[in-house]
Amino acid sequence: MPSSTKPRPNSPKSPPAVTTYAPSSISSKAASGRCCADMRIAVCAGEASGDLLGAGLIEALKQRFPDAEFAGIGGPRMREAGLQCWHDAQELAVMGLSEVIAHLPRLLKLRKGFRQRVLDWRPDVFIGIDAPDFNLGVEKWLKQRGVRTVHYVSPSVWAWRESRAEKIGASADRVLCLFPMEPPIYAKHGVDAVFVGHPMANAIPLDPDREAARLALHVRGDGPVLALLPGSRISEIDRMWPVFQQAAAKVAERHPDLEVLVPEANEACKARILEHFKADGAVTSIRFFEGRNAQQVMIASDVILLASGTAALEAMLCKRPMVIGHRIAPLTYRIVKTFGLLKSAHVSLPNVLAGDALVPELLQDDCTPDKLAAAVLGWLDDEAAVARLLPRFEAIHRELRQDASARAADAVANLLSDPSSTP
Repeated sequence: MPSSTKPRPNSPKSPPAVTTYAPSSISSKAASGRCCADMRIAVCAGEASGDLLGAGLIEALKQRFPDAEFAGIGGPRMREAGLQCWHDAQELAVMGLSEVIAHLPRLLKLRKGFRQRVLDWRPDVFIGIDAPDFNLGVEKWLKQRGVRTVHYVSPSVWAWRESRAEKIGASADRVLCLFPMEPPIYAKHGVDAVFVGHPMANAIPLDPDREAARLALHVRGDGPVLALLPGSRISEIDRMWPVFQQAAAKVAERHPDLEVLVPEANEACKARILEHFKADGAVTSIRFFEGRNAQQVMIASDVILLASGTAALEAMLCKRPMVIGHRIAPLTYRIVKTFGLLKSAHVSLPNVLAGDALVPELLQDDCTPDKLAAAVLGWLDDEAAVARLLPRFEAIHRELRQDASARAADAVANLLSDPSSTP
């Protein structure tokens, strides 16, 4: 097991003491291919998407290190995969600069306690999954104290502030990238980064069965089917659900037989959606589903109206036309506009990966019920446009289909087996 040195008390006249430890002969463990009962892997994921990635990574790492222990922050999928959960991932689910500021005292307290607990646990490696505002600080602090660190899911350096790549490299010994355009950016800044692909590209078939999805969800009407995905955070629900519901009502004016399907990300989001739903009035034939049915809902739909984020990638992999409608907190938007922080011409992953405006993006002041409804109707009323779109989606799907969890686990194992990576 690792040895540790006891920190000396801090003194106003001297810099803070730093606790360090030497990782336990990790290189010989991993290089030999033997399973080690004392292998410890600390993990931290934020939000539902991070929980999904973390679960796949834990399962893949368990195939390489069957007796390893996993502990940290995660959600229900990671707990099911074997994570000893110290905090729930939902505690990190805040969005935008203004919301981070509002939750900053709580997050700082949580991060301070968590990083110390990780250090005391003495892991062989710490893996931060997404949640860069939280995880990169933890990674840097642990790396300075002799812990190998990996960051899984690159921040969007391709979209804004490419210079962050160097700071990310100061926190993580290795960055695991989901998208092919990311490692070359890190290489320019001397950072070890690996393209592993996206796990969802493997989980979702290249040709999803829409009829099977409709049968499973008991969607039997002859009218068009619209899926609404307003986000996985309460703040997103508050901003996006009212405008999405109004847009759906306008689409129903053109198509009275419209069926609307809504997967709920979690119980908290479900409760908030129902509050808005009751207050704002119903849409013809609207049905709610548990979050675990979200992918089936997407596949079963004719068009998906969603907020930007991982859901847009999933909709693309499900081969469904979509409309992106998104609003961020006004303060965050003003900061982004004032300082020109957004460098990419697009915000949704389908458009970014294609380098083209494949799907409509209606952002901030353009995100209105009328414009959203018009964009949805544009897909419903133009089968030729949908036919042109789907081959583009399939090409991107094939590029991302890399058995990401296995490749990510290999990248972690290779880092552990590399003597030069020892801090």
